[in-house]
Amino acid sequence: MDLVLGVADRFFFSPYVYPASWPEDEPLRQVLGLLVLTNLGAAILYLGLGALSYFLIFNHDLMKHPHFLPNQVQREIKYAMTSLPWISLPTVALFFAEVRGYSKLYDNVHDSPMGWPGLILSMVSFLFFTDMCIYWIHRFLHHKLIYKHFHKPHHVWKIPSPFASHAFHPVDGFLQGLPYHIYPFLFPLHKLLYLGLYVGVNVWTISIHDGDYRLPRPLQPVVNGAAHHTDHHLYFDYNYGQYFTLWDRLGRSYRHPSALEGKGPLDCIRRMEQHNQARGPLDGGPGRREERQGRIEETKEKEA
Repeated sequence: MDLVLGVADRFFFSPYVYPASWPEDEPLRQVLGLLVLTNLGAAILYLGLGALSYFLIFNHDLMKHPHFLPNQVQREIKYAMTSLPWISLPTVALFFAEVRGYSKLYDNVHDSPMGWPGLILSMVSFLFFTDMCIYWIHRFLHHKLIYKHFHKPHHVWKIPSPFASHAFHPVDGFLQGLPYHIYPFLFPLHKLLYLGLYVGVNVWTISIHDGDYRLPRPLQPVVNGAAHHTDHHLYFDYNYGQYFTLWDRLGRSYRHPSALEGKGPLDCIRRMEQHNQARGPLDGGPGRREERQGRIEETKEKEA
């Protein structure tokens, strides 16, 4: 984050915000700058990427599903935007430690112990390390003594939209993001690569909530995509992984996505619409609302 902070100091904070007498490397100034940048960056990534996904990728037919809540998108955004500032507080502490030089981040490729191959290796190891850590943190958050306090709010969104991606309780959000910040304190990592991976992580987090269940067949057993993660929201005890299915398979929590078997949310909606067409307008006469509710409950039971 020192690269981002340096650019912000040069073009914004130093000329327009802070007095010239306040050195750029003064700790309090760095903390304040990081706090602003972290919150601003999180909001831009979440709202910007979330909006792109929502309008360009998300299948809006999913909003017809009986588990899709009234005003859900607005509620997801409100919850996320309330949580992100709280998540930023401990995150800034870790960014501050990076800026002060306590991490193993480096500026130039030749500073890597292995040069360019080390750069590639660090990218791969980052993905596998964070995937492993998030799997176990995620399972921990599902423990019966922990779940209702911290992780349950995220499972309110059984059929998530892209805006559910960051709609976590602050403790939940920080814990699941912690592996990304721990990695550069344990292993060498190029600063620009770290920033790129950080943005990529946010893109991926949104993508597994975007309702686009398509995945090339060879990747379906390996990659934890939106279809896999939607089943986690629906069935609770499966598919905890972030990028890959490896740890779910090792931990015996893997479930082949129902959406790839013709039993997913969109299939549920199609069945409901077929019922509706066969039986006529839902609200066309006495008792129709009760009939509709009965069919919804029947569909829920079939999905479960």
